[in-house]
Amino acid sequence: MRRVFDTSVIVSALLLLDSKPRQALDLALQKGKVLLSFPVLAELYEVLGRKRLRRYIDEEDVRIFLAALTREAQWVDVDVQIAACRDSKDNKFLELAVSGHATHIVTGDSDLLALDPFQGIQILPPHSFLELSLPPASQP
Repeated sequence: MRRVFDTSVIVSALLLLDSKPRQALDLALQKGKVLLSFPVLAELYEVLGRKRLRRYIDEEDVRIFLAALTREAQWVDVDVQIAACRDSKDNKFLELAVSGHATHIVTGDSDLLALDPFQGIQILPPHSFLELSLPPASQP
């Protein structure tokens, strides 16, 4: 399984260690590939560099998290241009997913969720991704 995570899900995974976004990211890293491209990483750096996030996490933790993510992720050279999303800034996730032959895009963004499925790629929020990826709990 090859997954793309949008910026807000990755930021939530970093800030909220017990959250559904963190569980989804950890699961995706353990059982498959998380895809990254330079445009997605650039947006991550920009968002995580915002001063308002400094009260929640310091620069060193951001650096360590991004270093680990970039080491674990599979890098994709984006070779398509897509203009399908209502918010043009979100097209980079569609481009990464198509170029990287992703199976899923994990997002909470309604502009992306509205496109599900996109060229055979399932687009779903973190909690749905977890439900899809984890076996049901055994009944007593």
